Amino acid sequence: MKSRYVYISIVMVLSVGVIFLSGFTAKKVKKVIVTKETIGEKLFFDSILSSDYTISCASCHKPAYGFADTSAFSKGVGGKLGNRNTPSVMNMSMRESFFWDGRAASLEAQVVGPIENPVEMNLKFSKAVERIKRNKVYQGLFQQVYKKSPDSSSIVEAIAAYERTLETDHTPNDRWLNDEPGGLSESQIRGRDLFMGKRTRCFDCHFTPDFTADEFRNIGLFNGNDANDSGRYLITKDPKDIGKFKTPGLRNVAVTAPYMHNGSFKTLREVIDYYDEPAKFMKHSINRDTILPIKIGLSELEKQDLEAFLHSLTDDRFITKKKK
Repeated sequence: MKSRYVYISIVMVLSVGVIFLSGFTAKKVKKVIVTKETIGEKLFFDSILSSDYTISCASCHKPAYGFADTSAFSKGVGGKLGNRNTPSVMNMSMRESFFWDGRAASLEAQVVGPIENPVEMNLKFSKAVERIKRNKVYQGLFQQVYKKSPDSSSIVEAIAAYERTLETDHTPNDRWLNDEPGGLSESQIRGRDLFMGKRTRCFDCHFTPDFTADEFRNIGLFNGNDANDSGRYLITKDPKDIGKFKTPGLRNVAVTAPYMHNGSFKTLREVIDYYDEPAKFMKHSINRDTILPIKIGLSELEKQDLEAFLHSLTDDRFITKKKK
């Protein structure tokens, strides 16, 4: 009798595609669909891309903080510090250039830079490719999706494909625009009016839908002395670009502190205070963009309203996590 039950159980397994048995109860396991995006995600979180196997892309682009870092400068292999703040990689699918100085023209082009940077992952990309080629797990994954072994082009494509999935549009501001419940508070509406208005001119640089015009601006944080990162100029060699940096998008900005290319502002309130009167914080700035008002003269309530509006650009996934 015992052998008969075993036989019946095996027949059941084969007939319904069951993977394992618990006693005589058959259970199905959900099949994971492998795509270039899922391969890219695995690579994004894998320290195989750093010279000493200690750093991954996610080490500096922390998911819980809008895929940005919580430090002014991120630590790379051996604890080496970078010289610019790590920007978020969320909402990048519509961007025209990448990095603070715009040196990469596509998501694919930006993948290699951090891997080879000696103060970040410090690994020749060719060696990273060889590591992935020798990895049996990646061999199988790339065969499933690309029908070939991992190579430089497919690795770059996979990581970029994953980064393109990091889009967010479930925010109070989005709901307000779509006349849905859970939109803006009265304070956030006032802040939005300020943000869009001619008095602050925030909207001149931070367009919707991602609140960036994809331009390069000098906002007054270059003086050639203690603030001497020339930014875009280092790429173009055009004196007009001295001190200019890429205007970042503001989606999820409330969770991506610290701010600016040098991480010099720890809070949104500090950012607002700066824009209210830039010269008060950075005297003798060079080449500051004339689009910035010399002084706005915001009241305390107006500053609070502006900050409240910026919080309304936070996706629900981050608000939920914060409450836990």
